[in-house]
Formats: sequence, structure tokens, C-alpha cells
Amino acid sequence: MRKAPLTLEQLRVAVADGEIDTVVLALTDMQGRLQGKRFHAPFFLDQVVANGSEGCNYLLAVDVDMNTVDGYAMSSWERGYGDFAMRPDLSTLRRMPWQPGSVLLLADLEWLDGSGPVVASPRQILRRQLDRLADHGLTAYAGTELEFVLYRDSYEDAWQRGYRDLTPANQYNVDYSLLGTARVEPLLRRIRTEMAGAGLTPESAKGECNLGQHEIAFRYDEAVACADHHVIYKNGAKEIAAQEGMSITFMAKPNAREGNSCHIHFSLRDVDGRSAMLGDGPAQLSVTGQRVLAGLLATMREMSLLFAPNINSYKRYQPGSFAPTALRWGTDNRTCALRLVGHGQGMRVENRVPGADVNPYLAIAALVAGAVHGIEQELELADECTGNAYDDPSAERVPPTLRDALTLWQTSDIAKAAFGEEVHAHYTNMAKVELSAFDAAVTDWELTRGFERL
Repeated sequence: MRKAPLTLEQLRVAVADGEIDTVVLALTDMQGRLQGKRFHAPFFLDQVVANGSEGCNYLLAVDVDMNTVDGYAMSSWERGYGDFAMRPDLSTLRRMPWQPGSVLLLADLEWLDGSGPVVASPRQILRRQLDRLADHGLTAYAGTELEFVLYRDSYEDAWQRGYRDLTPANQYNVDYSLLGTARVEPLLRRIRTEMAGAGLTPESAKGECNLGQHEIAFRYDEAVACADHHVIYKNGAKEIAAQEGMSITFMAKPNAREGNSCHIHFSLRDVDGRSAMLGDGPAQLSVTGQRVLAGLLATMREMSLLFAPNINSYKRYQPGSFAPTALRWGTDNRTCALRLVGHGQGMRVENRVPGADVNPYLAIAALVAGAVHGIEQELELADECTGNAYDDPSAERVPPTLRDALTLWQTSDIAKAAFGEEVHAHYTNMAKVELSAFDAAVTDWELTRGFERL
């Protein structure tokens, strides 16, 4: 059992002392957002710890706007939109320094009839893939690097302006610039220190290329804990920015400049806790490491829906943009989809495909599924790319659109076998809903082009 940043007994003492009065119980939805309830702390201790809570099962069957949509087997008007159980995972209990008097913990989802976990829950999907990996005596570790663009406008002002003509926190490229990032260091420092107060382990912060773009990096961890920390940080950073009258976007491509990435560092350890990827093969890869990379490359296109789940996700993938287009691997090569980095026991693969809009549970689950596929099929690894992968005419490519990614996912026997028919169908429908909403929308481009002249 993982040690909680805050124990239940410590919470009881803090509540009795009047230090804590609110408990936030959260689940992660399909879009990677935290949803849930705030409980009066004494009620949480008296009732919810032992009995859990309940939430409408439509939380895993709505679009970004929380609209009820057709096509989900587990939740619909015909099924009455009932509840599922939210079981507190006490190992995730932690303080929320940015919300006075509050603590937060995550919930696992189960059906009220006792039939078991909600298999379409992102956290459960990741756990199932980790169980498959454990059958091979392996444990997955991951770290996510989330980029965001910071604006000096509040979320309310941004909404009123239709998210246009906003003021970025920096007026020029501040990639690695200490002078440029110093102008927003009060906010970045607050995010880092308050995430540390919540039990996360911040490592560093740096500027990025887009105007107002930044990244805060956190230490890697076991796969589920990494995803937990990702969603807590992402939600918390937005809340902190809002408190400061500013706004953060994690959109994959908020404007025509550089997009927001979420590079995922991924490694495997054996039963002795040592790297399962380090060996004496090409690029110091073990046989397992070679098969893992081969599996990731073999499944990347079919599982791109889990790395890039939105219409906007695919606009990142431009040649020369540091967002990959070619499905190649290379040692410390940022033109490749898979970049092999680290030294010795720290060897890992960096997946550069996901954007900051990714659901971390689903993306890491896809990495694990790809790794298991490579191991079980004993796949051979292609030669590494030592040049510019953008210019490689023989390389397979990241799908150019969500529609292409959906087709690949729908027809993938590997994805169906790895995730199961229920999960496969559920996330097929999620993509269809997103595409349907986009197809029905009238864009600014259409209005500008056609309002007067057509």
C-alpha cells in the first residue's frame, strides 16, 4: 500500500482542531478533468470514509460541455442515468494549500450492484494494463511534462472575449530565459510550492517558445501515482491562476505558434527494482527494452486516439515544430516520436506524441499496452534514426486528424484485445461525439470567408 501524503488519523486531528473543514472527493472523467464533490469534513469522516459516496454515471458519458449524448452502453436515458459508487482511495489523501481548510483525495468507481469496478473509468483502464504488465514481472514508471500558456486575463474575461485577443504573460520567446520567466515567477513559484505542499515533487520550471508558454516538471513515479499527480497539478494550477486573476490553457494548439506538449517519460523495472530496459544491445537496450520500443512503434498509430483525443490535438503535428510527425525512435533525438534518454538505471523512453490536453491515465495505459504487445509478440526493433526524422520518407506518420485516428482505433484488433470490447467501444463513441460536435459547428474561418462574399 502506497503511503498517503496525509494519513486518515492526521486528517481526524486536523478536523478536530478546526484546521480542516472541507474534503474534496474527485474522479477523473474521460477528458482527464477532476469531477466530484466537496464534503463537510466531519460528515466525510463519519460517513464517506466507510461507505463511500455516489455520483451520476453520466460523468463518464458526456462531452466537454457536459451534454448528455447517445451511444454509450453504460449510461443513457434508457438506463435512467443512475449512480455509480465513488470509493475514496485513502492513499491519495492530501492537503490543498491553494484552497484554505481543504484536503483532496481521488475515488475509484464501482457499480452499486456489486458487479465490480467501472471498466471505462480511466484509472481502472490504467490499472488493468498494469496488471497485464505485472504478469511479465514488470512495473511501469512514468513522468509527464505538461506545457501551458499563461495569460494575464482572467478566465471570466477570456470567456467574454471568446478567448481572443488575450494578453500572454510574456511578449517574446522565453525558452530557458531566466529574465523572461522572472516576470511570472511569483505565480510559478506559488504553483510549485503549493503542489509540494500537496505531496507532489516539483523538480523545475522553465520558459518555452510560445508567448507566455511555460513548463513545470515533476518527479517520475509509479504509473498510477504519476497520472494522479498529473490531474491534481493540472486542476490546481488552473485554480491558482484564477485566484491571481490570470488564466492558463493546456490546449494542445491554442494559436498558430508552438503547441502545448505533454511528453511522457516511460520506463520499466523488474521484480528487483532494476531497469528492465538497460542492456548490451543497440543504444544499450536490453532485449526487453528493444521489444518495448518496437511494440510502442507498432501500436502508436492504432492507439493515437489515446495520445491525441481531441480535434485540436492534431494541429500540433507540424514539421520542424518539435512536435513529432514521424514514428521513429532515436537516442536523444527530438525529431522522433520516441526519444531514448537517460543514463544507466535512469534509461527511459520519452513519448513526444501527446499534447497537454491528454488524459494521462489513458495515454500511459496505451504505452503499457504497446509495451506488452512488443514483449508478447517478441517484436524486433527497427534501426534508430540518427538524422532528421521529419525528412524520412519511409517513416510511418502520426495520423493527421482525429477522424483518421478514430478509423485506426476502430479497426485495431490489438486495441480491442488489449482494452476489451467495452472500453474499446466506449472511447470509440467519445471520438465520434467530438467529431460530430465539430462537424456541426460554424467556425470563425467560415464566417470571415463567407458572410459577405458568398
